[in-house]
Formats: sequence, C-alpha cells, structure tokens
Amino acid sequence: MGNENWMNHPNLKNIDKKKLQALWALTNQGAPKSQNDFLPFLMAAASQSKKDGISFSPQEIDTIIEVIKAGKSPEEAQKIDRLRMMMNLMKSSS
Repeated sequence: MGNENWMNHPNLKNIDKKKLQALWALTNQGAPKSQNDFLPFLMAAASQSKKDGISFSPQEIDTIIEVIKAGKSPEEAQKIDRLRMMMNLMKSSS
C-alpha cells in the first residue's frame, strides 16, 4: 500500500475517516516488517486499537480488504486472503 489513494475509494465513503486514518498509520508501521514479525505486530496493533475504541464491523473489514486487493497480483491477493484467514482463526480461538 504505497500511497493513500485507496482511502479515497468510493466504496469506503461510509467508513469513518478516523478509522481509515488509523488503518493508514498501521499499514505504514507494518510495511517494513518481515513476514515473521508481521503477525505479532498485527496482533499488538489490534489490541491497541481495541483499547483506543477503534473497531471495524465485519462489513467494513470485507470492504476494506476488497479495496486493498484491487489491482494486486493474484499472488498478493492470495497473501491477503491467507492473512485474513489466520486472523479469523486466531480471533475464533480467543
């Protein structure tokens, strides 16, 4: 996610700008992480977001993921899907 353009996608117009800005900051912080470091980073970020009162509905998450996947290679889209599946598994086991 090299730029902020995805945040202006028309499909995201109903999502609070504060949420999108928090997500933007998260993506910038997570971008340099290795694959091994990314999942612990993501879990810590999710915990902090919860403490800060920022949460996304399942519909918002679906919409954001689809916007982010648009224009990605099939391999990148698969990585996003795998990461989402891992997050769902971790969420259901807690």
